[in-house]
Amino acid sequence: MKKLIAALLACTLTAVLLAGCGSAPDADGSSADQEVNTEAETKGDDADTQADSGAQGSSGDLKTVKQGVLTMATNAYFPPYEYYEGSEIVGIDVEIAQAVAEKLGLELKIEDMEFGSIIIAVTQGRADMGLAGMTVSEERLESVNFTDSYATGVQVVIVTEDSEIAGIDDLEGKKIGTQLGTTGDQYSKEDFGEENVESYNKGADAVMALTQGKVDAVIIDNQPAIEFVKNADGLKILDTEYTVEDYAAAISKENDALTEAINGALAELKADGTVQSIIDRYIVTE
Repeated sequence: MKKLIAALLACTLTAVLLAGCGSAPDADGSSADQEVNTEAETKGDDADTQADSGAQGSSGDLKTVKQGVLTMATNAYFPPYEYYEGSEIVGIDVEIAQAVAEKLGLELKIEDMEFGSIIIAVTQGRADMGLAGMTVSEERLESVNFTDSYATGVQVVIVTEDSEIAGIDDLEGKKIGTQLGTTGDQYSKEDFGEENVESYNKGADAVMALTQGKVDAVIIDNQPAIEFVKNADGLKILDTEYTVEDYAAAISKENDALTEAINGALAELKADGTVQSIIDRYIVTE
């Protein structure tokens, strides 16, 4: 399959290992579904130092939805990248976004919404960036620009422990559950036919459908898959990968300055080890 061949081109398996800290939503999707705004104030670095290193240190240099604020659209049901811990949204993407906002001298504001609404929010000017374990794809590039990648993700297959499905080829003719709007949703429809794919608003809903026998398998990113399987009895993840992908932030095509500024901040945060240290706090390497 073309998506499996494309997977071989991915550079690392950084984000495929076991989740190491924080709590995740239950597989029954019982976390609050309403839109929530979470604001985190960050400290601004010295503007001259940031300018010298490539990041734009003055919030006045940047066009944002709200002056002095970096608004991040996400879907907070994707542990360990974003998820609820009580009423607070936490995770890898949240901490990276906070670090980027700090570099740019901006306050971070998080908007939680359905995954399929994130790019719409960015293109309509309701959010400055979409950061939600989002994969760079040709289809999405038609609507938004993407920053440099900050992590790598893997799409995997969840099945019941007694399932006869042992590999990707065994999915032919099976009913597959996915999260609506994700690349797993898109690719599985292309590879196995739309009539064989059931799309759900949340990954947790797809997993619940699997436990109830409504679907034969679920295709979803590896890290949330680990959390869902850990919190549900009788499920397992196949050893075979479906795809390997790069995660990046989606930015409006009308805001090249913001894309460049975030890329500058990400470059600094990668160089000084901040990005990797954030990932390591959530994902345990064995």
